Amino acid sequence: MKGFVNGYYQFCVWIMRFAYLNILWISFSVIGLIVFGFMPATIAMFTVTRKWIRKETDVAIFKTFWKAYRGEFVKANIWGYILFLIGYVLTIELHILQNQDSLIYQIASFGIVAILFLYFIIVLYFFPIFVHFNLKFINYIKWPFIIGIIHPILTIVLSVVIIGMIYIMFITVPALIFFFGGSVTAYVQMWAVSKTFSKYEKSDIGITNSKRDDIVGTVFE
Repeated sequence: MKGFVNGYYQFCVWIMRFAYLNILWISFSVIGLIVFGFMPATIAMFTVTRKWIRKETDVAIFKTFWKAYRGEFVKANIWGYILFLIGYVLTIELHILQNQDSLIYQIASFGIVAILFLYFIIVLYFFPIFVHFNLKFINYIKWPFIIGIIHPILTIVLSVVIIGMIYIMFITVPALIFFFGGSVTAYVQMWAVSKTFSKYEKSDIGITNSKRDDIVGTVFE
């Protein structure tokens, strides 16, 4: 009975943690007028989930969130604009090609679909890598791509789990997305991708040992 009560208590604590983090994510996205707040808030959310995965479960959620939000505000927004612009251009290009009658344009549209798939891989791995590794600017595109391609099974399973999880919440109790959609997704994403990190931290690919453990981890040169 004591074990059940303790387990139930821990379950409730985690429910509150995820709900609180999700509300912070939404609130700070709105505070930044979405356009300027979404990326820093998302980076801050992943920073908190990284702490949890590293067994730092007693970390001050708001303090950690705010520190990452404020500290990575400019850098996160720059990357947000870059990723959005790439995705927007690819989507528009695909729409234009698919509305052409010529066979050559239809064939070219398959090439854009392939590029969009690679773009999706980069976005999928971008946030966990951003909050864990301190990289040179271009490597925030390079390493999500490399790790995502090297681990195709992880990429497929993670994509299916995330899409399936959001879909189930949407068709059952849509309100769950407001309280858990972002934070639970970030946790699953961070947990899965972090399983690959030790391989690259210990490999001979030009990695230094310096860390900024308040926000990020190992540095890729």
